[in-house]
Amino acid sequence: MTANTLFYIIIAIIVINFIVDKVLDALNAKHFNDDLPSDLQDVYDADEYKKSQNYKATKYRFGIITSSFSLALTLGFLWFDGFEFIDDIARSYSETPIIIALIFFGIIMIGSDLLTTPLSYYSTFVIEEKFGFNKTTIKTFIADKLKGWLMMAIVGGGILALIIWFYEATGKQFWLYAWGLVGVFTLFMNMFYSKLIVPLFNKQMPLEEGTLRDKISAYAKTVGFKLDKIFVINGSKRSTKANAYFSGFGSEKRVTLYDTLINDLEDEEIVAVLAHEVGHYKKKHIIFNLFASIVLIGMTLYILSLFISNPLLSQAIGVQIPSFHIGLIAFTLLYSPISEITGLIMNVFSRKFEYQADDYAKTTYKGEPLITSLKKLSKNSLSNLTPHPAYVFMHYSHPTLLERIKNLRN
Repeated sequence: MTANTLFYIIIAIIVINFIVDKVLDALNAKHFNDDLPSDLQDVYDADEYKKSQNYKATKYRFGIITSSFSLALTLGFLWFDGFEFIDDIARSYSETPIIIALIFFGIIMIGSDLLTTPLSYYSTFVIEEKFGFNKTTIKTFIADKLKGWLMMAIVGGGILALIIWFYEATGKQFWLYAWGLVGVFTLFMNMFYSKLIVPLFNKQMPLEEGTLRDKISAYAKTVGFKLDKIFVINGSKRSTKANAYFSGFGSEKRVTLYDTLINDLEDEEIVAVLAHEVGHYKKKHIIFNLFASIVLIGMTLYILSLFISNPLLSQAIGVQIPSFHIGLIAFTLLYSPISEITGLIMNVFSRKFEYQADDYAKTTYKGEPLITSLKKLSKNSLSNLTPHPAYVFMHYSHPTLLERIKNLRN
């Protein structure tokens, strides 16, 4: 195979992926105006449903613009040898592979982020503002960007530097060392993300004493689940949308509730949501997802090790000097179909796990408050209640609201 052939394979993968996504989006959009099923009639009144339809249509049209811009940017960069141009800039500052790679990816990441910032700004301050979701200030928007760049430089740059160092030191065996590094990092982040990273962006406070905490503690005792760390995060700083999540394990396990969730739901509904999260823990879903992600990382790194030394990878995207960082870019583009397949498989498991967690909440607490909480959360985020089945299969990590309600009522 020649570098030219590989170049056109990469172009084909990018274009086909774009077309498939747009076809799925279009199929989904055709269902925006469907009548609501009887089980969902009480989620919206007529005006609210019209608002949700407008929101979905607006997001759909904006999605076409953003994805088309991304496609044009990527294809243009490939066609006009943009990667070689950036590589030449990086090489003008150093001859050390690690430094060259850090400069290269720094320019790519920050440049890409700057180019897409106007789109992100429009999404936040025009679309989300128009439909009453946005609470982000300009100051917060800019601060989030700067903090994100800093995190990318420190964490992403550090991991990349170590992986390249492993490659330089061990050759094709680098994947084992890189797998160990990324595996340990994944475990560490799962344990301490809420304690170390979240406070950089949001304030977290322990849930204050009161009836809600008492009800949560009482439920936790009934299922033999020790839960001392219950935190409230100021999600309303950025959006009116609500959420709750479980993180860590062992002595570091904690539940985090968005303040918007506490404002939107009754105490009984919040306990039901937490019962669902406890179900994930009890059913070992968190351990499974963690283990599966580490296995997938290992598989990806192993496949990478088989091809990374081949100069065809660099030449395929227009760079004549072979290097690890350029090969990594080409490999990532070529590997995307496999990533799509593994993503689909993980979504199938995820939807199954959501049913199991719902069943656990229904069995150990109550099903009806979980149903009303899901309806309220869907209403408050103007969710699409009538998605196309193909779109659900390809993109949803959770069953649809209708499917979850039917399961909870069985």
